[in-house]
Amino acid sequence: MWRANCRRMHNLADWISGTVMGGCVGRSRMDVQGSDRRATQSKKRGGRNEPLKKERPKWKSQYPMTEGQLRSKRDEFWDTAPAFDGRKEIWDALRAAALAAECNDLELAQAIVDGACITLPHGSLTESYDELGNRYQLPVYTLSPPVNLITESPSETKGSASAQKQAQPPPCRQEFQLRVRLSTGKDVHMAASMADSIGQLKKQLEEQEDIDVSCQRWFFSGKLLTDKTHLQDTKIQKDFMVQVIVNTNTPVVAK
Repeated sequence: MWRANCRRMHNLADWISGTVMGGCVGRSRMDVQGSDRRATQSKKRGGRNEPLKKERPKWKSQYPMTEGQLRSKRDEFWDTAPAFDGRKEIWDALRAAALAAECNDLELAQAIVDGACITLPHGSLTESYDELGNRYQLPVYTLSPPVNLITESPSETKGSASAQKQAQPPPCRQEFQLRVRLSTGKDVHMAASMADSIGQLKKQLEEQEDIDVSCQRWFFSGKLLTDKTHLQDTKIQKDFMVQVIVNTNTPVVAK
């Protein structure tokens, strides 16, 4: 999970460097008065801009959660937070900084924060301000995993999925009476399902009428049906009839 976070972090960092960071740096170079105004706003908040601390918050979830559950919880926050307050570009910068800090790349996290003109009064991403004075608060689960995180290896995940698949009951077999007309003039009714193959039905007919499989040729709508063909592939309906030519002289097997 954390390798994936690092890849996502670098992608976000590239985007931040080209948009949020670039735009903010450009404004600071061109507008000295704007820089002074941000300093004044910071003083009005009564907070200082502390460097980002290396320590990550430690917390314990109310219930043990897996890496997938933690990732879903984080995605839900990052997707909804910009809709309530603040600016989306700042939320994006905070998300990239949080991922960078979690991947132990504190230098990149600090560069993202500085480039986006974000103020950290306590040196933590849990509380921050943008240059307009808007306040941003991040829950601890966006900054670090809980101490009771359940770590699943790929083999365990695959084994669990396989066990669940084996535990599922087999699909119900919906049978119907298939009408078969033999070339001898006899009509036969067979219990069949749409999932049955012609090869299976040939064996069933052999048991039912004592006709060797090699002597059966099955036709429907003038088309020869091979052993691997399933009834559902023939588009046959329950009231239709299949023709079977019984050849007792020269065995012909359709494969």
